[in-house]
Amino acid sequence: MPKRSKKHTEALKKVDREMRYDPLDALELTVASSHVKFDETVDLAVRLGVDPRHADQMVRGTVVLPNGLGKDVKVLVFAKGEKETEALNAGADFIANDEMVEKIKDGWFGFDKAIATPDMMGTVGKLGRILGPRGLMPNAKTGTVTFEVDKAVKELKAGKIDFRVEKAGIIHAPVGKVSFGAEKLLENTKAFLNMILTLKPASSKGTYLKGITVSSTMGPGIKIDPALIK
Repeated sequence: MPKRSKKHTEALKKVDREMRYDPLDALELTVASSHVKFDETVDLAVRLGVDPRHADQMVRGTVVLPNGLGKDVKVLVFAKGEKETEALNAGADFIANDEMVEKIKDGWFGFDKAIATPDMMGTVGKLGRILGPRGLMPNAKTGTVTFEVDKAVKELKAGKIDFRVEKAGIIHAPVGKVSFGAEKLLENTKAFLNMILTLKPASSKGTYLKGITVSSTMGPGIKIDPALIK
């Protein structure tokens, strides 16, 4: 069993592991429990009453967090001609020209998200085995295969996240940094959970939001009462 630091032990003492907290209280406790020198990411784990093995119960979507993620998202765009210029004007960090494609094949991954115009998917497809396992493959379902390059780049830069339910019926997603403070984290959390509620499958029966846990990178998990989510 790994040895816990004194600060981590003190942080655990602040949390009632059995209690389900009000969302704001849980986030305040998450911020207060941070005990490391770096700015921790705050994550949500949401357990849903769905069976992802059935296609009609797959929950997948995107949401733009109102306060962003607290990090500079590096965006690479597969585009040419006018769309290349549009991407750069919107704030894209890299354009996937032939030289850049070769760099990716050689193992370069200096970007966080990738966007592609539909006419470039032939090129992107050749990198599928490289980009796919790293979650970097552009996808029409998440709005990253589109001719609306300006909008796509700006949304990713502003803190757009994509999410999908895992086999166990759980969705994991970041909602910001500890330095945001509880109020801004709450705004991001509301946006994320509201989107999940919007995506509830018609075939999902019984309780949809079964459990919600918030935690910082190195902090304890704190339960949020799903009954208080509206």
